[in-house]
Amino acid sequence: MWASQLCLLKHFTDHQPHLFRKCLHVDPPIFDCILDQISGHTIFQHNSKNHQLAVTVQLAIFLFCAGHYGNVASPEDVVQWAGVSIGSFVNCMNHVMVAILDEHDRFINIPSEDLQEMERAWVFTESCTCSAWRNGMFAADGSSIPLFEKPLIFGEMFYDRKSRYSLNCQVCTQMLSANSRRNLLR
Repeated sequence: MWASQLCLLKHFTDHQPHLFRKCLHVDPPIFDCILDQISGHTIFQHNSKNHQLAVTVQLAIFLFCAGHYGNVASPEDVVQWAGVSIGSFVNCMNHVMVAILDEHDRFINIPSEDLQEMERAWVFTESCTCSAWRNGMFAADGSSIPLFEKPLIFGEMFYDRKSRYSLNCQVCTQMLSANSRRNLLR
């Protein structure tokens, strides 16, 4: 038996935004912004007799699944939460992913290194860390990424302090200075 909980999202938006965030892992205004960005995509338009679910519903299903892991993210559980069929679930995931990937350049915006704000950020980074990280652009330090299940090889090595299996992430990407880019192109 399916009992859609999608209708609760409107109530959560108006009265309990923290529950909206708990379901979809974004704030309602961010949800609306993503929805505005992808709604016009051609993947959501077709001439078939079978109508697609509303883009709002497809995005909600996608975000619910993407924001959960383990048993909660299984297709069966998402289907039960949303009150849709497995086929509709798969279509929603595919449609939204295509629309988001096509909007990549609009969603990811790397500021120009000529901006005064970037220079202030670089000075701050250099003063708080080390000079090698001065031109760093994106950084994630120590974020825990939960794994669906215990890895088969060296599984116990992935057991963390929160009693789950996870990976720690440490990433820093660096923007090249104009001189470095010119040297690379030579």
